[in-house]
Amino acid sequence: MNYEIRPLPAGLYFVATPIGSARDITLRALDVLASADVIAAEDTRTLRRLLEIHGVPLGERPVIAYHDHNGDTARPRLMRALQEGKSVAYASEAGTPLVADPGFSLARAALDEGHLVTSAPGPSAVITALTIAGLPTDRFFFAGFLPNATGARRSALEDCAAVPGTLAFYESPKRLAASLADMAGVLGGDREAAVCRELTKKFEEVRRGTLSALAAHYASASVKGEVVVLVDRAQAEALPQEDVESALRRALETLSVKDAAAMVAEAYGLKRREVYQQALSLSR
Repeated sequence: MNYEIRPLPAGLYFVATPIGSARDITLRALDVLASADVIAAEDTRTLRRLLEIHGVPLGERPVIAYHDHNGDTARPRLMRALQEGKSVAYASEAGTPLVADPGFSLARAALDEGHLVTSAPGPSAVITALTIAGLPTDRFFFAGFLPNATGARRSALEDCAAVPGTLAFYESPKRLAASLADMAGVLGGDREAAVCRELTKKFEEVRRGTLSALAAHYASASVKGEVVVLVDRAQAEALPQEDVESALRRALETLSVKDAAAMVAEAYGLKRREVYQQALSLSR
C-alpha cells in the first residue's frame, strides 16, 4: 500500500487525478484521498474505481458528487463540512482541478470564508500535450473549450489570434474537424499545430502539421478520445530591410552600437545578433 493515513488540517484539498494511466497518480494525492474526512468528485464512479485500483479504503466516509449540473446544491454541503472543521478532498474526473473544471466556484467560496485551500498537484492534459507536441513552450495561452456555435467559435479564435505564445485548446472528437477548419480560416492555415489525443493511454497519438493539413486530415477521419489542440504563435511579418536600417541609424545617434541593436531588435522582434552586425556595419 503506497499511501499513508494521517490527520489532515481542516481545509479544502484539490487532488489531481490521472488523465489516462492510473499509475500517474502521486503518493501525496493518495495520502490526501486516504485521509480526508469528506471526499467530493466530479465523477464518483471514476473516483471509486481509482481508489479501488490503489487499495485506498473509503470506510464510512461520504463521497459527494460535485459537477457543473449540481454545484449550487452540493456546494453548501461541502461548505458545512469545512465550517465543522473537517478536511474535504475534491478530485476532478481526470487531470488537475480548476483547469476546465467545475471546482472554481467551490474554491472561491472556501477562500471567501477564510478556509485553507491547497492542492495535491499532478497530471494535466494541457501540460502533457505541451511537453510532447514539439511547439514552443516558453509562452502559452490556455483557452479551454471553444464555443459550439461556429460564429462564437470564430470570434473566440479572433480574440486570441495575436497572443504571442502557443495556443492550447481542449476539444471533443465530434467538434475537432469543425474547430480545425475554423482555426485554419481565422488563425491562418500555415500555422504549425499539433493534435494530441488519448494522452498517457494505450492509443496515444500526436499528429503534427499546419492547420490546413490537419483540417484536411480530420475532415474525414474518425476520432475517439480526449483531444488537446496546440497552435504555434503567429509569425511576425518580415520587416523591410530599409525600415530596420532607418531605425538603427536613428538609434545610433544617441546610443552605443550594442544598445542601439538591442533596442531595435526588441522593438521589431528580430534576432539581436543579426541586428548587432548590421548596427556595427552602419557605425563604421
